[in-house]
Amino acid sequence: MRVSKTAAKVLGGSFMIEDIDYRDIITPEDLTEEQRMIADTTADFIAGEISPRDEEIEKLDYKLTVELMRKAGEIGLLGADVPENYGGLGLDKVSSTLITERLSKASSFALSVGAHVGIGTLPIVYFGTEEQKLKYLPSLASGELIAAYCLTEPSSGSDAQGAKTTAVLSEDGKHYVLNGTKQFITNAGFADIFIVYAKVNGTDFSTFIVERTMEGVSVGPEEKKMGIKGSSTCPLILEDVRVPVGNLLWEVGKGHLIAFNILNIGRFKLAAGCVGGSKDAIEYAAKYANVRTQFGRKISSFPLIGKKLAEMNTKTYVLESMVYRTAGLFDIGLAEVDHSSPNVGYQSAKAIAEYQLECSINKVFGSETLDSIADEGVQIHGGYGFIQEYRIERLYRDSRINRIFEGTNEINRLLIPGTLIKRAMKGELPLMQKAMVLQSELMALIPAQTFDGALEQETHMLAMAKKIFLMVGAQAVQKYQMKLEQEQETLSRLADMMIAVFAMESALLRTKKMLDRKGEEKSRLALQMTTVFIHEQFSCMEEWAKELLAAMETGDTLRTQLSILKKLTRRTLVDTIDLNRQIAAKVIAAESYAV
Repeated sequence: MRVSKTAAKVLGGSFMIEDIDYRDIITPEDLTEEQRMIADTTADFIAGEISPRDEEIEKLDYKLTVELMRKAGEIGLLGADVPENYGGLGLDKVSSTLITERLSKASSFALSVGAHVGIGTLPIVYFGTEEQKLKYLPSLASGELIAAYCLTEPSSGSDAQGAKTTAVLSEDGKHYVLNGTKQFITNAGFADIFIVYAKVNGTDFSTFIVERTMEGVSVGPEEKKMGIKGSSTCPLILEDVRVPVGNLLWEVGKGHLIAFNILNIGRFKLAAGCVGGSKDAIEYAAKYANVRTQFGRKISSFPLIGKKLAEMNTKTYVLESMVYRTAGLFDIGLAEVDHSSPNVGYQSAKAIAEYQLECSINKVFGSETLDSIADEGVQIHGGYGFIQEYRIERLYRDSRINRIFEGTNEINRLLIPGTLIKRAMKGELPLMQKAMVLQSELMALIPAQTFDGALEQETHMLAMAKKIFLMVGAQAVQKYQMKLEQEQETLSRLADMMIAVFAMESALLRTKKMLDRKGEEKSRLALQMTTVFIHEQFSCMEEWAKELLAAMETGDTLRTQLSILKKLTRRTLVDTIDLNRQIAAKVIAAESYAV
């Protein structure tokens, strides 16, 4: 699918204050035949080349991993995001998202590939000069060269700009001399190219392409990790490494723009991988539940096991809806980037930064969804879930790193509302204007409503959820003003509200689109999952709002605010127990993720 340059562009974060038409989003049901073939090619490669050698890969065999990565390069799996002019396929983001999702079954190998094609290669794709692109991208797309991304240091993780690695221009002006140590570098054991962040003259955060063969480059020992054991994770040591000035990415002092925007893409790709991992966990758990017997019956017949499978399936449906919706946003935004332009760096940074808020939302929701699903998968397996012979054990261990990767979930939670407020302050989103209009609305009588059609009440609840956020968010801005960034508990809870809104809306819009195309009968499972999820999240929204209002107000003012909140949260309850039983029946019958 090639996105038209005339397609309507959606402003990042605007979902919090605007109604979105389901016809304007991308869903998994929109995939073209070509995109499905790409997904099938990836799945076939994993089944034919990776799965048979899974145990060897897990023992951390550098030579084997590199050999398999080159095979992946031969069929185009490493070049999806590389423009055709530089030896890649130049695929749209939906297609590359499909590849990332399908790679999940490859466990540690998926991480090796992900680090290479994402944070390792994309800095050159989006911020490299023409000479850098011609020199490196064809070999990165083929797998002849393997890339690694080097941002974290022993003393700086989330505080990336606190890095100690330095770059000093040589007297002859031909090289930058780099010194420092980078920590937890994926692919370090066998990578040929390192994207390294260092401070020029100790102050200007900048980015360099460092080659393994450069004198002074060395790699420390492998870290002994909890999970993802088949991927290489080592420190990178730089001792008086002379890097040609032509290997500076973009400009001196622009490293933070490269780092943060590449991390945005990395966060999004991580969420895509979590979709695949969640589907895998459901398959392992459902199949096991259908063969394991206790008290003379299959454990899949017990309602509490069914409830777990239903919740796992629903969360995965929602996450999948969010990820492909975001991929569609990127396709429209990045379609405007002219890779032959001398200011391609600025264009790329702007296009990626537009959806940094959505990337953080995907990352947090995706990593926590996979964690909870993997955990429940182990629980369904009982004692066998703790045994390495069963694949769910490794998936559980491997999933834990996702809440730390690409910026911890705590940091991302602070970024989500912080980014929205900054955009509003710059005049990019009419957030405060909407909040002011809402204030007058809230003081008026809000009549009770009745709903008859499919998802009518849930559509209303989503609109109320946005108003709840605006009401509480505006109160927080007014109370704390410039000190709001110090109120981390408040920011984190506002982030939870924003995540819930994006998740509810993504599922709602996808299901509406499905209803429009297939009718209610063929969309029944999606309808049930969307209904359950929105009602459960709406209850959370109400409790979060109460928590924040109680932290900000007291006495009559608090009672008034709670009275308004009560008006906004009126709804007719649904029987989620029965709905979950119906969802579970479909998952148990399919023995896999069901839609």
